[in-house]
Amino acid sequence: MREAGRVNALALDTVRKMIKPGVTTAEMDEAAEAIIREHGGKPVFLGYPGPYPYPATLCISVNEELVHGIPGKRRLEEGDIVSVDCGTKIDGYVGDAAFTVGVGKISPQAERLLQVTDEALYKGIDQMRSGNHTGDVSAAIQHHVEKNGFHVTRVYTGHGVGREMHEGPQVPNYGSPGKGALLRPGITIALEPMVLVGTPRTKVLGDKWTVISADSSLTAHSEHSVAVTENGPMILTLL
Repeated sequence: MREAGRVNALALDTVRKMIKPGVTTAEMDEAAEAIIREHGGKPVFLGYPGPYPYPATLCISVNEELVHGIPGKRRLEEGDIVSVDCGTKIDGYVGDAAFTVGVGKISPQAERLLQVTDEALYKGIDQMRSGNHTGDVSAAIQHHVEKNGFHVTRVYTGHGVGREMHEGPQVPNYGSPGKGALLRPGITIALEPMVLVGTPRTKVLGDKWTVISADSSLTAHSEHSVAVTENGPMILTLL
């Protein structure tokens, strides 16, 4: 899983360096797929079952798009914030991670949204310790987001990850300490705070994949695949 995570991180790092005004989301998608295949991996999202098989390597979601945005002809513009989500399978194991960054100069509100979303991810990661429960992870994410005046989605969740991209247990971005599945060494979970400025409510666009905030306010998404070990949490999706 660490090798799958490393290649996934390499693909995301390659895309991150491309992000600037004028680049298309399709160009970003092509670059990520090339990196994954060059290293003997398989893009997990490509062909993923849904309303129809997912048609791309990446999910690229811009501004009010929370998750599952489909890459295409859209060109990034100064001031956008863009979420990039990627999954890679190597030798039967999956790495899944995401980041959200600004395109050029972004608004103070957008900067704060990105900061809080990343902080919430690491608050959750810190709770990925043997003897804790998934509710401890969820509650840490929720508390940090909401104390900073933002909202977490109630619909889309983090999840176990391993031989498949989506395994049990589900790990929502809200919850109660001490509840949920018991964490023990060897458990691997993709934690992914999905944070919205104006409302926790979402809706799905006509392409049947792209999820946006119900009030079209800004959103952000940050994710790592993380293992519980005897020595604490281990992030599996770093370079």
